[in-house]
Amino acid sequence: MNAPPPVRLSRRDWLSAVAACAVLPVTAGASRRRGIPLGFDNFAVRALRWDARQLVDHAVELGCDSLFITDFAPLGDRRDDAALGEVRSYAADRGVRIELGSWSVCPTSKTFKSDWGTAEEHLALGIRMARALGSPALRVILGNQADRLTPGGIEARIADTVAVLKAARSRALDANVRIAVENHAGDMQSRELLGLVEAAGPEFVGVNFDSGNACWALEDPVAALERLAPHVLTTSLRDTMVWETPTGVTSQWTAMGEGCTDLASFFDVFERRCPGVTVHIETISGFPRAFPLADRGFWRTFPDARAEDLAGFLALAKRGHEIPPFEPPSGPAKLTAEREYQQAELARSIAYCRETLGLGVR
Repeated sequence: MNAPPPVRLSRRDWLSAVAACAVLPVTAGASRRRGIPLGFDNFAVRALRWDARQLVDHAVELGCDSLFITDFAPLGDRRDDAALGEVRSYAADRGVRIELGSWSVCPTSKTFKSDWGTAEEHLALGIRMARALGSPALRVILGNQADRLTPGGIEARIADTVAVLKAARSRALDANVRIAVENHAGDMQSRELLGLVEAAGPEFVGVNFDSGNACWALEDPVAALERLAPHVLTTSLRDTMVWETPTGVTSQWTAMGEGCTDLASFFDVFERRCPGVTVHIETISGFPRAFPLADRGFWRTFPDARAEDLAGFLALAKRGHEIPPFEPPSGPAKLTAEREYQQAELARSIAYCRETLGLGVR
């Protein structure tokens, strides 16, 4: 079958999406209001390279309740409590709550960076910054799918992460900041992340749930949420289109409502089992990822995959269909196209969440 043509977004499409998102009241026929706070993850508009205040302003423009800053860069070089307090006040004055995140705290992960010192020092810095910003949780990650093939496998990387988390227990409890470990880039399946939380201590460790990353771990996002729901502290969500191919399955992240995730069931579960947790949209759309399930070598990455979990993922693929990738033009126009595309994906997603799913409290 021939692949669909790539998507090229016009500025008119982007402006139309932003205009639609600015309509705050729920339209006729829309879902009932669920009372779930709605915001976005700054990685959704990463090409803009906005600082914290610009991100807050965009949250206001989109009518969001919350802003999830999942890396330290938008906060600049001044990370003392006074500077962070100014950012907190700037957001609070505009009705926006800030949540904070950072990167790997697994010292043996392929993704770990020493930019913030040791894993323990990185976690300590993040806890202090989260407290200063008023963030109830600090999002961190273990790594990515490549860690599943490292010596000792993902079990060894989980053990190393648990040791770092346990060392920070008193610091986190004293700061009243819980640690939200994400299911990131196919590093852990939901059963494995649940085991990490239970081993580290659920009184101070929980989950940042990423629905798109559940698909990268060969799971249906609804089933993964059901398993992790009691421990979900915050979220980075997007929709996903999954479809069958001659060699397996392909997955491509999408704007909300444009994939094959059962979002109505997802948010029924979320509303019932994750009370008070904010929905943050993190659209990272436009590129496919193939999973060659017919290749026996592929299963070295997931040697302990459960049949019931894989069955749910394959059922998702049967509901989906191939969609085109996003291909920005080359040359000087590329960055502009990427920025407009990212803004449009986020704006459409926020509008869909508000008008169809009934999310948001503003």
